[in-house]
Amino acid sequence: MKLDDIRKLHQKKYRQSLGHFLVEGEHLVLELEKAAKANPHWQQAQLFVTGAYQDWPSPWPRHLISDRQMAHLADTKTPQGILAVAPLPAAASGASAGVGKAVYLHEVRDPGNLGTILRTLAWFGGFRCLLSPDSVDPYNPKVVRSSMGAIFHIPVETEVSLDTLASRFPHIACLDIGGEAITSPDFQSHDCYLFGNEARGVPTEVLTRLSAHRFTIPGARAVESLNLASAVNMVVYELNRGLGR
Repeated sequence: MKLDDIRKLHQKKYRQSLGHFLVEGEHLVLELEKAAKANPHWQQAQLFVTGAYQDWPSPWPRHLISDRQMAHLADTKTPQGILAVAPLPAAASGASAGVGKAVYLHEVRDPGNLGTILRTLAWFGGFRCLLSPDSVDPYNPKVVRSSMGAIFHIPVETEVSLDTLASRFPHIACLDIGGEAITSPDFQSHDCYLFGNEARGVPTEVLTRLSAHRFTIPGARAVESLNLASAVNMVVYELNRGLGR
């Protein structure tokens, strides 16, 4: 891939048209190498390094570039001097069906929130992530960095409409202030856990149409709501605690 094309990977439309995304920094490259040992898909990456990393023992084709070229390619202001260009996974629409419980995010917009959520799902294992249309691209460089490499280990489906959930998941749960406590035994029995947009949540009429069972995270409620990533963290922890993991 040409260097000018790599620079274009900062934008979603070029990630989609070129079929690749950026993996920047030593830690993320190491995580990608780890993932490649288990998944042949990630073995198709290419590595770009400056002189400081020219002896990096990479399993992929390695390209030595200048510090100036690295600064041009990188998304960060002070690049470490190592990045990989990895192929986007094949569209996963429905492909991950049956792989653990599903966490559905409706119009999540903050890259840091999504990256943190993916990191949580990877830590506990046994989950997949579904993203609605108008959500942040999971292969956005900021999401990839904040996921700390979890993006390589979690099945992710994009462009999943809310209207398709009822046909895929017999039992859907969502968070709601007036719902049943997540410590209830019933909380464990759902297939899909639905979370709304950071500011607007999910429209009430949609939750009713989906027959979503409403649950809440008990608290003092001194503030109006929890951060989205924090709410997902607590829910996933509770699900794993209930399974005795």
